[in-house]
Amino acid sequence: MDGHRVDPGRRTVRLEAGVLWREVIRSAARHGLAPLNGSAPFVGAVSYTLGGGIGVLSRRYGYAADHVRSIEVVTADGELRTASEAENTDLFWALRGGKGNFGVVTSLEMELVEVSRIYGGGLFFPAESIREVLHFYRTWVTGVPDELSSSFLMMPWPDLPEVPQELRGRFAMHLRLSHLGSPQDGARLVEPLRRIATPLLDTVTDLPYTEVGTIHNDPPTPGSYHIDNFQLTHLDHDAVEAILALVGPGSNSAVGIEIRHLGGALARPPRLPNAVARTTAQFQLYSAGVLGIGADEAVHAGHDRVVQALAPWNSGTRTLNFMAGVAHTDPQDVRQAFTPQAYERLVAVKTAHDPGNMFRFNHNIPPAAG
Repeated sequence: MDGHRVDPGRRTVRLEAGVLWREVIRSAARHGLAPLNGSAPFVGAVSYTLGGGIGVLSRRYGYAADHVRSIEVVTADGELRTASEAENTDLFWALRGGKGNFGVVTSLEMELVEVSRIYGGGLFFPAESIREVLHFYRTWVTGVPDELSSSFLMMPWPDLPEVPQELRGRFAMHLRLSHLGSPQDGARLVEPLRRIATPLLDTVTDLPYTEVGTIHNDPPTPGSYHIDNFQLTHLDHDAVEAILALVGPGSNSAVGIEIRHLGGALARPPRLPNAVARTTAQFQLYSAGVLGIGADEAVHAGHDRVVQALAPWNSGTRTLNFMAGVAHTDPQDVRQAFTPQAYERLVAVKTAHDPGNMFRFNHNIPPAAG
């Protein structure tokens, strides 16, 4: 079930349940089109989309779930149903954001966008420049257009052959950038970041969209991680200082933090409403630590410190696709990914279509009691 079919005339793609984004990206690119994939092209397209889907095009085009036209789903009674704007509208609303709580999605159809190239890559800054860069970034990012997306990650880079020589064995900040538009406009927007400090490595350039995965360079191999996430209302001076104290140079933290800029189309209601929470939070925080290396206790303690230290900026909303591990399948955690009104409606849809909670090994939304 890993097939897909691009319809260039309608600018749509039909995705089977197991297809990976990298296959879809290649097929769509032959027609000058692109899907609203995430930063990692090796993940499943359907599961990503059902959880909302935040990627490098999202500030311009919104969540991947906003662009779904129809869904085929087998519900708990064993029936294959089509959910769309015209039929089974309650399921259509709930599946786009509520993931696998309401049935087994076998395929979906979604819109593609006219994107063939992107100006993107990474600026890698040394430890001694990170404080200055982050304080500049927090003000710079408030004035960028929706066409520009960014995020940053700080970490000690291992001294391994597969790591670029400029980064091996060093603590560095990876500032990821992507711009929809001409390379000249993109370079103009990025230039202030290039001037604020000298990067160890600068990979930001004009790219074919088929190389979009090189912007984040997410690791393609599986690992054992403990992760957490929440959205930040804003990023001010004190927030930056708190982040630096937690995971910056010299912190010896057992966890790393990635922060993505939200806003733009992610904050605006889509043409077809869905269950994904629209918030005014400006940033998405994701923290991760590697387990199984004798540091599990330190990893869990590191996450606790992140949550406590950044509590003043925590909007109270999580992002479903960034919730993983047994701890974050707890319904009380899951409900934080939705507005109270949306969660109440999701429970009603769950109760109508899966009253016995057959689909429960997931980010579970239990049916109403009784």
